[in-house]
Amino acid sequence: MLGLMQDWPLLCHKIIDYAAEQHGGREVVSRSIEGPIHRIAYADLRIRAKKVAQALERDGIKLGDRVGTLAWNTWRHLEAWYGITGLGAVYHTVNPRLFPEQIAYIMNHAEDRIMMTDLTFVPLLEKLQDHLKTVERFVILTDQAHMPETSLRGAVAYEEWIGAEDGDFAWRAVDENTACGMCYTSGTTGHPKGVLYSHRSNVLHAMAVTVPNVLSLGTGDVVMPVVPLFHANSWSLAFSVPMAGATMVMPGAKMDGQAIYELLDTEKVTFTAAVPTVWLMLLQYLEESGKQLPHLNRVAIGGSACPRSMIEKFQNNYGVEVMHAWGMTEMSPIGSTCAMKPEYRHLEGDAKLDIQVTQGYAPFTVEMKITDDNENDLPWDGKTFGRLKVRGPAVSRSYFKGEGGEILDKDGFFDTGDVATIDRHGYMNITDRSKDVIKSGGEWISSIDLENLAVGHPDVAEAAVIGIQHPKWDERPLLIIVRKPGTNPSKEDILAFMQDKVAKWWMPDDVTFVDEIPHTATGKIQKITLRDQFKDYRLPTADAAE
Repeated sequence: MLGLMQDWPLLCHKIIDYAAEQHGGREVVSRSIEGPIHRIAYADLRIRAKKVAQALERDGIKLGDRVGTLAWNTWRHLEAWYGITGLGAVYHTVNPRLFPEQIAYIMNHAEDRIMMTDLTFVPLLEKLQDHLKTVERFVILTDQAHMPETSLRGAVAYEEWIGAEDGDFAWRAVDENTACGMCYTSGTTGHPKGVLYSHRSNVLHAMAVTVPNVLSLGTGDVVMPVVPLFHANSWSLAFSVPMAGATMVMPGAKMDGQAIYELLDTEKVTFTAAVPTVWLMLLQYLEESGKQLPHLNRVAIGGSACPRSMIEKFQNNYGVEVMHAWGMTEMSPIGSTCAMKPEYRHLEGDAKLDIQVTQGYAPFTVEMKITDDNENDLPWDGKTFGRLKVRGPAVSRSYFKGEGGEILDKDGFFDTGDVATIDRHGYMNITDRSKDVIKSGGEWISSIDLENLAVGHPDVAEAAVIGIQHPKWDERPLLIIVRKPGTNPSKEDILAFMQDKVAKWWMPDDVTFVDEIPHTATGKIQKITLRDQFKDYRLPTADAAE
């Protein structure tokens, strides 16, 4: 027997409809690419999104066609998302931090028909356009006054393009399982792989992460997604913020510490989210300027593990609660957040930090487990390391065009590639990527723990740890340090700081200093490049072992 409820498909356009109807006066505030601050209400943004859908339809875009975006976080990019999905097409966010060859590859692989781009990336696309086999025209996200002369085929200024439409458009009625968005992974070996989101997965995910135990978003919040829309489905914020009826602040192209602080302060932002590298820049600016964060209540930090020292600074120096988060492009992307359950709510000081440095627990819609290499489930005891696997309605079951083959185990779980522990209360702690864990004498050493410890040194700007071959122990850790400007810590200084804070056999066998540590397009440390760079490195302990 079936229930007698209405059939109300979960479609992305229902989110912007809700925001326009119930929170129509709430604003989306953007630092425009042209410079000035721009403000638009949700009600007006919906009308413009419908104009985008009309313009796309006029250009021949149909159900399932891919429309690429190469753009920063602004109101134009946001309304383009809703216009694309409302037509039944698929937004494809292209990460400009990828290598040009990778950008050309994923645009061709996705078969993008139209590319919508900011002024920033016009020169890049001009160089690539001869290699882009399927793009029929380029829409430049600007007005006619700022429209550059360009060789891009079919180029048109966005404001002129949608200006010919009246916004009288009925969103297309499609099945909720229809594809609506695409984002390519950047952390895999070989070519990036396409993750294809559905309307249903996006809406369910946004509902799951808006609640108090996850992002805790409401109408009283002013939310600034520093995380770009092109990074892992924008951490769902393009959907969850309008769904919550919160004000949205878009930082545009300026992502330095001072620019981020200016918007946090002038717009009275209460919640923001980004990767640790962004917050390192903000914290450095705050320390140099002596400024405070009187309006900011919460900050979500994900993309890579959040150093303990960063959590301490935000909370102790600025009174900002840190929410450590974890996820993947394949998970839409949020897989866990570190909210405090009653079992841990009484903790203070170091004991509380011990929990906050974990990636927290899964929200409703995400199931987790850890297994050994033989697919046996491992206990949730907070000590046993295993392969982290997940499943749920917003978790990928396959990559676009079947790239990579079967990606689920026999029980339908996706192997994240992370090594983790889970404690009895469900708190998950990632110790490494499976390909990055250091295997020393048959035991595992967490490179993430060592990196986060080293970054706590006052003279260390950034740290990375990789395993170096060792004749006795198989691998031993090498600590790679970027010094803060104007400082000159020695190897002995760093090791003395780490002494007694970690197991003796985990201590790095050597420390080396570099000017820069390579990062992936999403801001993670690029371990594969470091391993290649130091492939011939000989540890000082190797000679004694032979």
